[in-house]
Amino acid sequence: MPRRTIAILGGTGRQGRGIARRLAAAGFPIVVGSRDPARAAATVREWGADSIGVASYGDAIAGSDVVILALPFDAVVETLDAERGRFGAAFVIDVTVPVAFTSGNATLVHIPEGSAAELVRSHTPPSVGVAAAFKTVPAHALDEVERPLECDEFVCGDSPDARSVATELVEAVRGLRAIDVGPLPRARSIEHLTLLAIGINRRHKIHDARFRVVGL
Repeated sequence: MPRRTIAILGGTGRQGRGIARRLAAAGFPIVVGSRDPARAAATVREWGADSIGVASYGDAIAGSDVVILALPFDAVVETLDAERGRFGAAFVIDVTVPVAFTSGNATLVHIPEGSAAELVRSHTPPSVGVAAAFKTVPAHALDEVERPLECDEFVCGDSPDARSVATELVEAVRGLRAIDVGPLPRARSIEHLTLLAIGINRRHKIHDARFRVVGL
């Protein structure tokens, strides 16, 4: 059975780069969507990953089955609104977390919809399923592609199909186990767990706090 084609918007950032290379290693066709495809192509060549393509945001969206949003949070709404008409993709997976740092303290940006994933839902065509995943794994750990992650990753979504697709991608990454936590508003809790992990890292002077569910 052919693998789904995955577009990763923001795929040259640390988080997107890690996801792109790990999913490419698992056999998925990957397209990195970029505002500047020529510059992104030069970056991708440095990875030595010939199987990863590059396109503009719109072309990446139009040519894919799944779109992973690994953009800076501030760019998400602008990008979704600008490219709304290009969505042929059946699913969007949001990996963003709206963290802000003020006077050295990490907080979550207030979002009227409740979470980044629900904000994405409100700016995505109704025919497109939306899920949240890859929110609690540290970006630098994802980017160390030879390193097994050995943790769980929480998945939620607006339909069973959206959660199934997100679960498929999470479990394609070596060392990750997907934990389906239910409907999309559960992203609120997941994003708070990311904030908690940041706090654990700072308090204990570590860099790799992440989560595992026992008893499941």
